[in-house]
Amino acid sequence: MWSALTSGSNFVLESLETFVESTGVAGLFANMGWGSLVMICVAFFLLYLAIKHKFEPLLLLTIAFGMLLTNLPGANLYHTELFAGGHVHWDIFVAQAGLLDYLYLGVKLGIYPCLIFVGVGAMTDFGPLIANPKSFLLGAAAQIGIFLTFIGAYALGFSPEEAGSIGIIGGADGPTSIYLTAILAPELLGPIAVAAYSYMALVPVIQPPIMRALTTEKERKIKMRQLRPVSKTEKILFPLIITVIIALLLPSATPLVGCLMLGNLMKECGVVDRLSKTVQNELMNIVVIFLGLTVGATATAEAFLNPRTLFILVLGVIAFGMGTAGGVLLAKVMNFFSKDENKINPLIGSAGVSAVPMAARVSQTEGQKADPSNFLLMHAMGPNVAGVVGSAVAAGILLSFLG
Repeated sequence: MWSALTSGSNFVLESLETFVESTGVAGLFANMGWGSLVMICVAFFLLYLAIKHKFEPLLLLTIAFGMLLTNLPGANLYHTELFAGGHVHWDIFVAQAGLLDYLYLGVKLGIYPCLIFVGVGAMTDFGPLIANPKSFLLGAAAQIGIFLTFIGAYALGFSPEEAGSIGIIGGADGPTSIYLTAILAPELLGPIAVAAYSYMALVPVIQPPIMRALTTEKERKIKMRQLRPVSKTEKILFPLIITVIIALLLPSATPLVGCLMLGNLMKECGVVDRLSKTVQNELMNIVVIFLGLTVGATATAEAFLNPRTLFILVLGVIAFGMGTAGGVLLAKVMNFFSKDENKINPLIGSAGVSAVPMAARVSQTEGQKADPSNFLLMHAMGPNVAGVVGSAVAAGILLSFLG
């Protein structure tokens, strides 16, 4: 009897000990426990920004929650070793993979960003760009921040692949940043995604001081001629022509640009309304959830809590600022060669970054501060949508050289 009681007592104690060791609380005090606590706090802070201040909530909320899940000890939802070295280790994948590992394959294989571009294209009106083709130049000029930051990051000791991934933040295009980084520098995906979407949300804070510093009050008061009407035929031909040109000149940019133009063609052709509405709503919503969760899952303590992350955040805002300045300065240069009736308000140049339509709204707001009767929104939408194409092309150029 006594032997049986003793054996039963030992079994209970061993079971309790095993249970305690398996809890996440025990994991907090194991290896890098403090790092997990810090990252959990960061996740809560990002959730606060998304919910309270509405900073890009559709993606920042899911990214923050993915960050929370991956840093909860013992959850085993995401395993960095399965994607070590930038490759998917299929030999051990099935045996070790958790839920987020499977979902992350959509990021790693470039599926989610391209699907989001289909939805973005279906929600984009390229009419202002077609009506004023000069907007293409402003959208291209705003990408200068990408390449200048690439050079700067490389000079600071980042590898060419890492420098390219950091530079793309300057395009203010979250899906493009994720697409390029997942290919070139997947270990930086968490910090770069957080930086890209945070700066997109901070467009109304970052851009206005730069815009005012580079323009005079007289320039901000420039009123532009009304845009000409754009026919349906032009809007249908535009995505087809752009797809063919980009595919022939820069094949590496075709996945993003092709998906963007497919979505736009669905919208403009008028014969597949059901598909157009689906990619704008249901498809976009589903992909955003998966993309946000899995990108957030890459933000582990090891990847996030190091000096390189701080450099990425600083270089990202510099890239964004230089992109804003590039668009404004090119508009000023173009005015030297334009007649008075064709002058461009330099404020619309800042909309050449890809934050649609937020950057265009900032141009409108700053223009009306100078002259309440000035309406720049539609003019600014031209460079704004050109910036979406421009950032995808910039990503394609970096992939061509570094991929």
